[in-house]
Amino acid sequence: MLVAGAAAASMALTPAAAGAQEFINILTGGQAGVYYPLGVALEKVFADNIEGARPSVQSTKASVENLNLLQDGRGEIAFSLGDSVKAAGEGDEEAGFAQPLDKLRVIAAIYPNFVQIVASAESGIESLDDLKGKALSVGAPRSGTELNARQIFQAAGMSYDDLGKVEYLPFAESVELMKNRQIDATLQSAGLGVASIRDLASAIPIKVVAVPQEIAETLGAPFVSEPIPAGTYEGQDEDVQTVAIVNYLVTHSDVSDDLAYAMTKAIFENLDQLKAAHAAANAISIETAAEGAPVPLHPGAERYYKEAGAL
Repeated sequence: MLVAGAAAASMALTPAAAGAQEFINILTGGQAGVYYPLGVALEKVFADNIEGARPSVQSTKASVENLNLLQDGRGEIAFSLGDSVKAAGEGDEEAGFAQPLDKLRVIAAIYPNFVQIVASAESGIESLDDLKGKALSVGAPRSGTELNARQIFQAAGMSYDDLGKVEYLPFAESVELMKNRQIDATLQSAGLGVASIRDLASAIPIKVVAVPQEIAETLGAPFVSEPIPAGTYEGQDEDVQTVAIVNYLVTHSDVSDDLAYAMTKAIFENLDQLKAAHAAANAISIETAAEGAPVPLHPGAERYYKEAGAL
């Protein structure tokens, strides 16, 4: 007990315990997605490179929930799809934002999410039109993935009413239903090589369904047409065209300029650790990190980009 008491007293004298803690709650997504492993990597990066940092990782329903949590001050940095950030800034109620979220500030544009529609080979689904009458999981309700699903169907002249069954489930649960032949397909908006689809492709024969270029053209920015390269998943032997949306790391205006600067600096000076956590991070580049933000850059992040010659 004496030893423990001495240790506690020693800890009480450290700078962090003396009141210099920087609590950094990192808002991510489901553990089978890309946000979560990158969030875990960020936790270590922040702990090792920001003095007094006390980072933690929170698994959430991703984009929409993350942005609402940031607005309420219940997180310091979050992952989100660009279209969700745009909808939040505009106060798109249908997208899950009752009013404009005026506190949101961008830290960095990171990597693109690819809308990945994957059907079981035995379902016979070859195209978007073939989804009519079939059972599809479109992601957790009002998640960034589910918003993408609605947008794509609308651009294709379809709606959920055209489907035989709609499930609103996160990635891992969607995959389990497909393995058990309870649904025919899953739509997942994530980085390439997402663990859930890799798991599915190793368990059953799959078909990656194309989203034609004209869908991206109809949707417009921030959507672009991009291929899912051949070999991304087991059994996928050719490139498959789909739509992609840039992801952002977002914070809020109550986060100090110094902390926002420190987080931005830590991210770009330790990109190797993020790349080791998930291949999607290979697309992160300081040259494009400050471009096209749907809401303002945080002044702390802006200061880092100017110092680094990227803005």
